[in-house]
Amino acid sequence: MSPQAAVRVLFLSMGNAARSIMAECLLRRLGHGRFITFSAGVQPRGEVHPLALKVLRERFRLDPGGARSKSWEEFRGEHFDLVITVCDKARETWAVWPGRPRMAHWDEPDPVAFEGSEAARELLFLQVARELSVRLDLLCALPLEKLMRL
Repeated sequence: MSPQAAVRVLFLSMGNAARSIMAECLLRRLGHGRFITFSAGVQPRGEVHPLALKVLRERFRLDPGGARSKSWEEFRGEHFDLVITVCDKARETWAVWPGRPRMAHWDEPDPVAFEGSEAARELLFLQVARELSVRLDLLCALPLEKLMRL
């Protein structure tokens, strides 16, 4: 891979309704064109959770336009340089991605599954997005040639 080539990254979760969608949108902005981002679910919910979209819009000033919940099957045969699972269940389900990309695992709590007040739920969505943002900042700080040698 040449240093100028963009790294193709897939974020994989179970439902592709919050964590993987937020990571996809955040890296698209934080990566400044160095990454081509995608997200998918092992068992997609079929819709992006409204609080995930709200946090991206209001707290991160991102337009998540076009974000949609989709199955990993949509990407069968696609090449990825890096696949990042964002929940233990997704990692357990897909220990090896076709094409043998580099794999990373960032277990994050599922804000969609959390039961509580609307304010508490939004706070958890924000907390998860902030944690993902910190991890993505660190990923972006790596020189691409070192990233691809990991």
